[in-house]
Amino acid sequence: MKIPGQKTSWFDRLKSGLSKTRFGLMSVFTGQKIDEGFFEQLEDQLLLADCGLPATELILKQLRDRVQEKGLFKPEEAQLELKEVIFELIRPLESNLSVDLAKPTVMLMVGVNGAGKTTSIGKLAHLWSNAGYSVLLAAGDTFRAAAREQLQVWANRSDVGLVSSEGGDPAAVGYDAIQSAIAHNKHIVIVDTAGRLPTQLHLMDELKKVKKTLNKAKADAPHQVILVIDASNGQNALQQIKAFNDALGLTALIITKLDGTAKGGMIVAMAMTSRIPVAYIGVGEKPEDLRPFNPREFANALVGL
Repeated sequence: MKIPGQKTSWFDRLKSGLSKTRFGLMSVFTGQKIDEGFFEQLEDQLLLADCGLPATELILKQLRDRVQEKGLFKPEEAQLELKEVIFELIRPLESNLSVDLAKPTVMLMVGVNGAGKTTSIGKLAHLWSNAGYSVLLAAGDTFRAAAREQLQVWANRSDVGLVSSEGGDPAAVGYDAIQSAIAHNKHIVIVDTAGRLPTQLHLMDELKKVKKTLNKAKADAPHQVILVIDASNGQNALQQIKAFNDALGLTALIITKLDGTAKGGMIVAMAMTSRIPVAYIGVGEKPEDLRPFNPREFANALVGL
């Protein structure tokens, strides 16, 4: 029971955020025995959670093998094994998103409209600022006043700098931010960009221009190209990942809004396809609701252990 005034731990928030996904999976483990009906029901729930057919088939095969090898009969015993199977599958997605203090580290943030990109940038600024890093934000979504205003709010909240230009060239804003960061010895530059669909080829070309310009500002920039994904898109996000990766060469992902969907298994599906590391996951609106992706914690929260 949560004591009034006591802060909820990250794992508890993660577990609560994944409750819509976990609810279906947990219904499988209420039966009396492990039989073919058990595996059929589990298959249905894994697919409903958007784990995808390839990952679902692999999970079922490995779980069957474990059940047979250990002579398990009770569904709750298989629940422990399912947790381990999922953990081993998603473990390669763990990211080590480091900050090189000698650079500054330049991060280019991209994504479709409504994925939570600007909010994620604000949360990252908050986290890194609290960790002692000096952060500079670049409002590269120059044609949407709300995006600039939103970043300004986050910049004020976290006491970090912001470079912006109303209606200007997004690439130029990123360039100016890097130059400013170099001049003022900033640790991190986070460059926002306007949301766009992968099918909007002219806008994808604009992103390529932004990336090229950042490289002109600093020869090895951007050091990270991060795609923000809305978890409620489920497996449709896999198409976004492929398109943005083909265009820009992604280095990491941020998965947002896991608390608002029953499709949390989409991270499991990603382990069978893109293999691009997941740097952070989000389960709420508060700054502390965005944390580094930990495969062990995620598997435990997903399976309910």
